[in-house]
Amino acid sequence: MTSTLTEHAVTRDFDPRELRTALGRYTTGVTVITASTAGGHRIGVTANSFTSVSLEPPLVAWCPAKRAPSLPDLAQATHFAVNVLAAEQHRLSTQFATPAPDKFDGVATTEGLGAAPLIEGALARFQCRPVRWVDAGDHVICIAEVERFDTADGDPLVFHGGAYHVAAPHPEF
Repeated sequence: MTSTLTEHAVTRDFDPRELRTALGRYTTGVTVITASTAGGHRIGVTANSFTSVSLEPPLVAWCPAKRAPSLPDLAQATHFAVNVLAAEQHRLSTQFATPAPDKFDGVATTEGLGAAPLIEGALARFQCRPVRWVDAGDHVICIAEVERFDTADGDPLVFHGGAYHVAAPHPEF
């Protein structure tokens, strides 16, 4: 069932909340981006702005906000990990999206390339080396080369319309 569309013009005085609501109609996976500073401080941030870019070479991208407190440390990290969350990891998404002295409290991890924490139980983990940062409005685009990855079976955590969901197979397939 499809509802009637409402058109909005993007003008100088448009309401960004309406655009955010419209963008929220696009279902995304939920990831936690993790890294470590040269001094050993672990960084983690929830991100749904993750995408594959290229298979040859293996490139991915994600888009942190310029105002993100962890951005300066993330931009200096030699490597980071993209942890694709499983449906039962929704609390981790909230934990890493909320400011805290230690976002990794109670989170089982192993160490990846560049000491990036790899979250146990994730559906996929991509260990990446940033190759380019691109200015993009109020965000930056980080393009990175995948140097290692692993996968597991399970149901993904997805985000749609401002809420977490579990993906289900379409009944016709």
